[in-house]
Amino acid sequence: MSRKSPFIESIRRTMRLRGYSIRTEKSYLYWIRFYIRFHKNRHPKEMSKDEIIQFLDFLASDRNVTANTQRIALNALMFLYSKILEQPVSNMGFKLASKPRSLPTVLSISEAMSIISKLKGAHQLVVKMMYGSGLRVSEALSLRVQDIDFEQNSITIRAGKGNKDRVTLLSQRVKDSLLTQLNRAIEIQQMDNLSGVGPSIPDALGRKYPNAFRQAGWMFIFPSFSLCHHPINKQLCRHHLHASVVRKALKVARETANIHKRVTCHTFRHSFATHLLEAGTDIRTVQELLGHTDVKTTQIYTHIIGKHYAGTTSPLDRISEVQASYRT
Repeated sequence: MSRKSPFIESIRRTMRLRGYSIRTEKSYLYWIRFYIRFHKNRHPKEMSKDEIIQFLDFLASDRNVTANTQRIALNALMFLYSKILEQPVSNMGFKLASKPRSLPTVLSISEAMSIISKLKGAHQLVVKMMYGSGLRVSEALSLRVQDIDFEQNSITIRAGKGNKDRVTLLSQRVKDSLLTQLNRAIEIQQMDNLSGVGPSIPDALGRKYPNAFRQAGWMFIFPSFSLCHHPINKQLCRHHLHASVVRKALKVARETANIHKRVTCHTFRHSFATHLLEAGTDIRTVQELLGHTDVKTTQIYTHIIGKHYAGTTSPLDRISEVQASYRT
């Protein structure tokens, strides 16, 4: 099916009307197109439960996709049938692949600082903020000037995962470098303003406040190196740094620091949570800082800590106690 298919474009318009993020839009349209191509370009109206099950089975059996990817594909198809075609599909009798439980990789404090020390400039500051505030890389990069409160030592995350806002802490150790970066970013984007160009702003807000791009509060703290066109209104603007830039720098830093663990941007968010719990921070507080809806999501970090809250220790570590009792 053509990328400019009226059917696909109608789905795109519906998603934007409902306020879905650009990332969700791209993901859902990808799986809907894939589903249609898989069934030889048949229109989804002509298909239903059996075709959906066949497609999901193909993804699991032939493409060996992860359980999470399979769920995303199913969500896209459920959106298609319930919200677009108004033909809800239920009782499919299909069981998704179970997601295997795996513990996240966590760095020690020395490992985290070793990697951070190998980074420079804005890349280092982004990683410091992920580790010091528990931010996702997308949250750190999309921060705007108005999201930082230096007096309250806090950062406001807007429209984070699940389209939720939250407030997390701002580390004292990044305040000076963050202020320097912030002033540099404002200077770059004020130069853009002279040409009528500004930071990318959500389309609805841009229409409501047409001059918002001239206000320092809306400017990105980590602006991209080049201008681009807004994905919706196509106007020339400056977006924030792309996550791939930080990932590439982090890969080099990990190798230079001679750390052999698998380290991603998200590893620093995992390390933030684990180190707070190790220091005795209440799990509910960590839950709020991370923005988890369910405390069960946060509890996974308790399984990483060597000494749990009940004070459990390894039997091997108690050998000296037993030997001492025998001697007495």
